[in-house]
Amino acid sequence: MAKSDHYYYNNFIDAAECCCLAAKYLQSCLSNYDYGQIKEMLEKMHRYEHDADEKKHEMSAALAKAFVTPLDREDLAQISQNIDDVIDCIDEVLQRFYVNRIQFVVPESIEFSSRLVSCCDLMKQILAELKNYRKPKKLHEMIIDLNHMEEECDQLYLKASLAIMDHTSDPLTILFWREIFERLEMCADACEHVGDCVETIVMKNT
Repeated sequence: MAKSDHYYYNNFIDAAECCCLAAKYLQSCLSNYDYGQIKEMLEKMHRYEHDADEKKHEMSAALAKAFVTPLDREDLAQISQNIDDVIDCIDEVLQRFYVNRIQFVVPESIEFSSRLVSCCDLMKQILAELKNYRKPKKLHEMIIDLNHMEEECDQLYLKASLAIMDHTSDPLTILFWREIFERLEMCADACEHVGDCVETIVMKNT
């Protein structure tokens, strides 16, 4: 692999690390939830989101001036966008707590955030392995594992959406919480989209 190619793969790993940090911070926020601190939570989360945006902008600038790239420009740009979608989704979860003035946390949301940490960690591992796409066995295995994680999040989404009625009878609060669970499920979907994009790249180049 050419020395210049390392930049692209390292950029993806760095951007994915921002997602991992954001997911772990979301888990911490929900595990120790205090609505009185929600603005501070959002500010810290936004810093992770900003760092990821910087990585995306750096990738766009590199692709614009590069003569040769290790993979198709469009594919590199798509991965970069998909990673950015992950952290945007995580950021939006916390925004829902703020906008809807959520005063309490239910156990299912903490479980969901824990699963997102696992999804983001595996997504990062997939991106770290991307440079070995010509020997894709390990990549295929990890992508399948990520698909299974996303399926488990789908099941948790249904379980949590139903269980919220055990925690409150207020129709508006139920609606707000179902919206939060939908956002959490979208985070898992976004991680899976990164894996799907990597899988498409492997098929195109092997």
